[in-house]
This record gives sequence, C-alpha cells and structure tokens, in this order.
Amino acid sequence: MESLKDQLIREKLPRHVAVIMDGNGRWAQKKGNSRIFGHQHGVTAVREVTEAAAELGIGYLTLYAFSTENWSRPKREVDALMSLLVSTISSETKTLLKNNVKLNTIGCRECLPPNVLKKLEDAENKTSQNTGLTLTLALSYSSRWEIVDAAKRIAGDVKAGKINIDEINDEVFSKYLTTYDMPDPELMIRTSGELRISNFLLWQLAYTELYFTEVLWPDYRKEDFYEALLDYQRRERRFGKISQQI
Repeated sequence: MESLKDQLIREKLPRHVAVIMDGNGRWAQKKGNSRIFGHQHGVTAVREVTEAAAELGIGYLTLYAFSTENWSRPKREVDALMSLLVSTISSETKTLLKNNVKLNTIGCRECLPPNVLKKLEDAENKTSQNTGLTLTLALSYSSRWEIVDAAKRIAGDVKAGKINIDEINDEVFSKYLTTYDMPDPELMIRTSGELRISNFLLWQLAYTELYFTEVLWPDYRKEDFYEALLDYQRRERRFGKISQQI
C-alpha cells in the first residue's frame, strides 16, 4: 500500500504551513502529570514536523509557540516554558544547521527574558545563511498586537512624511507586519480538536485553508502532517472566483 508521503504531489505542496501546537496540557493531565511534562514532550512533535517539512521541500513553517496572552498563565509554567525554550534552542541548533534550516522569530522580542532573546539571536545568526526551510517561532505573539503595532508604525511614517496616506493599501500594510518577508500561509493546522484561530496570523490567514485534528500536540507525528497535506491537496482554492475560472 502506498504511504501517505508517497501520495503527496510535490508540485502541489503549500509553500507556507502554519501550526497552532495545542494540547500539551491536556496530554499531560491524561497521564497524571503536570502541564510542563506535556510541553517537554511537545518538543518531539516540533522536531517531527520540522523534519517532515524540510524533507518535502516546504519553504516556510511557522509554529505558534507562545502567545502574548500566555504570559498570564501561572508563573511556574511560564518560567518552565522559557527554560525549555532556551534548552531546546541550544540542543537543536546543530540539527538546524545540518538540515539547512533557517530559524526566524516573530512577536514582541522585547517582551522576552534576556536569556531567551540571546539564545534566539545566537541561533538566528548561526542559521541566517541557510537556504532550505525557514522555521519561524511565534513567541510572545498575537495578531492583534501585530496589527496595532503595524498601524502605529504606518502612522509614524505618515507623520514623518515617509509615506502618503493615499499610498496605503493591502500590499503596503503587509510590509509593516512581522511576516513581511514571507508568503501568507496556504495551510494552517491546529491540533487537539479546538476549532479556533486564537489570535494567530489573522491578517495572513485571509485565504488560508484551515485543518483541525483531534490529535494532541505531543502525539503529533510525520504521518499526521502528511495527512493534513493530503487533505489540503484535495481542496479547490478559488480566492473568490468560481470553479470554472480556476
């Protein structure tokens, strides 16, 4: 029987896949452990999906790792997440280099603890010349924050005479977003069965295909990723047109 990976049409793969990695806490609680235990095991799923995307030649993979709203979680969990982030970046940088993966981050960088920011910047610098998959971590990120930040910077440039208000359109606005140098996602995957976008890439997801799965993030593997890609390839993307125009 042909494997899920072999069923994929390479020419029809999405260029950019975004993922809301959900279910770490529930996975841990089902096993009688703390939420932190779930976050630790979620790293395996990150590795699996990143490897799968790189092997398939997908250009961009964006993972929703920590939202601005997540700062309101219990301090113990937040501190553990930040510590896990630092240790994971340190341990995985060599693998990123080996697999030609470029690390990128979006979100409120100044909101991150100094030790986390330093590790991120070191990894970004070391992988900056890689030409394969661009792996973007959305950290201290929310789409409303991003859109408001873009609006403020546009207003500042209008006030400074750098841009005329009549020149502002979709394309110009997009250049002020944190994702200015990457294409919009064609596919967004959310794990754990929740049917929400949760303040993630609201502008960029305007015409993105959405895929929801019941699988909890720590259990997510390459085969689950291939299944989402196959589902995407079966869809007809019309962008407001009718089928006959495609």
